[in-house]
Amino acid sequence: SSGINAEYGEIKLGYEDVLFRPKRSTLASRSDVTIEREIRFRNSGFRYRGVPVMASNMDTTGTFSMARSFQQYKMFVCIHKHYTVNEWLDFAACNPDSLEHVAVSSGSGAADMEKLKEILTGIPSIQFICLDVANGYSEHFVEFVKFYGM
Repeated sequence: SSGINAEYGEIKLGYEDVLFRPKRSTLASRSDVTIEREIRFRNSGFRYRGVPVMASNMDTTGTFSMARSFQQYKMFVCIHKHYTVNEWLDFAACNPDSLEHVAVSSGSGAADMEKLKEILTGIPSIQFICLDVANGYSEHFVEFVKFYGM
């Protein structure tokens, strides 16, 4: 329900405060809708085309199985960081079409970075990494990104 949050003096909105207005469309059918988008990365100029839906790198969602399922819809998966280098190599050999829609996850420790390098060297077609850190505002993380030129 709407009202003012007394503790913070913020206005809070509820469902009754939101109005969706349908927009006229030239599409004849829902099957004509495409949700694929092209994303251009401004610093590298790299372009990614896919559906802007991303599965997180949690142990239960960022799996190779999820990547195979998401690939058919061109959706993205951040693979969890617990797979071994050999498991990555096997996945890449058997699922080359999934590679454009995945990111390799890594922590910010030296062993994590070494493993990341091995995976990226062994599978050069992987274009994305996901840095899994507890605090993206920490100086350690900022220095890590600067040092590795990410």
